[in-house]
Amino acid sequence: MSLLSGGFGMARWGFGWALLLLLLLLLALWRPGAACPELCTCTGARISCVDAKHSIMAFPMLQSEAEMENITDIYIANQSSFKSINEKDLDSYRNLRNLTVTNTRLAYISRQAFQSNPKLQYLNLKENILSNLSWRTFRHLNISYLLLAGNPLQCICENVWLKQWRGEEAEDLLCVEEGGKRTALSTLTLPNCVLPTVTLKPTKVTMQKGLNVTLMCNTSGTPTPTLNWTTCKLNSKNEHEHSGQMSELRLVNVSSLDNGCKITCRSENMVGEAEASVDLDILFPPVISKLMDAVSDHHWCIPFSMSGNPEPKLSWLLNGKPVEEGPFIRTMIHDYSEGEYHGCLHLDSPTHINNGKYTLLASNKYGEDRKAVFAHFMHEPWNDDTPIGQTEDKVAVYLVVGIAAVTFTGFILMLVILKFGRNSKFGIKGFVLFHNVPVEIVAR
Repeated sequence: MSLLSGGFGMARWGFGWALLLLLLLLLALWRPGAACPELCTCTGARISCVDAKHSIMAFPMLQSEAEMENITDIYIANQSSFKSINEKDLDSYRNLRNLTVTNTRLAYISRQAFQSNPKLQYLNLKENILSNLSWRTFRHLNISYLLLAGNPLQCICENVWLKQWRGEEAEDLLCVEEGGKRTALSTLTLPNCVLPTVTLKPTKVTMQKGLNVTLMCNTSGTPTPTLNWTTCKLNSKNEHEHSGQMSELRLVNVSSLDNGCKITCRSENMVGEAEASVDLDILFPPVISKLMDAVSDHHWCIPFSMSGNPEPKLSWLLNGKPVEEGPFIRTMIHDYSEGEYHGCLHLDSPTHINNGKYTLLASNKYGEDRKAVFAHFMHEPWNDDTPIGQTEDKVAVYLVVGIAAVTFTGFILMLVILKFGRNSKFGIKGFVLFHNVPVEIVAR
């Protein structure tokens, strides 16, 4: 019976292992490749579609967005039905780095085709039927390689931007003229096709808060460029005015919150774009926005945040008297963000003499600001004004010490009595005398 039982046990054990191996095999097979469209192959982070007999018409879609986000390389070749890259086609391939679409019928690429692919670095579009390509399609990308050989690019103004391209084959790229003649794009010169230029005045803006300033932007180029302004989120009131190839931006009652704001005038046409920028340097007195209670980390720190331009000079008072800074007490700025300096007054192992009212003074040539906070690091050792909890602790300590002292004193007295009691001249009689006991009774 035990033999039969052991046989069943071995069978169950073997069946369990077989089931586990089957599950592991299924898990190993359940990859993006398992969900890959039947006309393509998927290996790791790569999708390849190269079957010339069964052409795809658009980019393959995997079963989930998570699988598509893992893809870094797409290779499409010899697909006669593949004709365009549209605005949403690559939205889910957010980590795409390498894209090859070669020897297809690709004729059109949307200007927003790669808006969701900021990591794209290698783009191979050889041997397709692209006749024009806008620079705006690639304006937000940092592409290292753009391969376009074998496309019937036209010698038109829209393709002239490729002259400035510094890719692998920019100097050897050809375009097709009206009569069919091929010309090197690098030598192409067309009338009425000029890259924009732009000038911005003033080139530097340094002013006190509360004043007004007008920025003027002028452009030139053919076809006539369009002008637009890009800025940080301005807190100052601002007004725009356009006239032909000139534009004005007027800032009214400039806010200190706009200090460091970058203002850019951008000009663009089909040939390309140009821009000019200026940073606002707004001068204003210091403002201490935060001064907080002391906190203990590696050292004690009294945190603060303040702003001011130029950078304010900082000093401290303790109970109305200047704090002398040195290796154990010093002011440190840790960060500058969102127009504010963030720092600490660091105190290394402060004692009761460092307790008190700390006042931060911030000043520059335009004014000053101050804020105060109380800091308590250690109780004075002789201070009777101790909090209740600490009084109770002290009473407990005194009680324990008192009991110990009484016990020790009793122990010493006991030893003395025992020692001198043996050698006393009174002896037993003395004992009897002092206790009023008759000697006869003791003698018995």
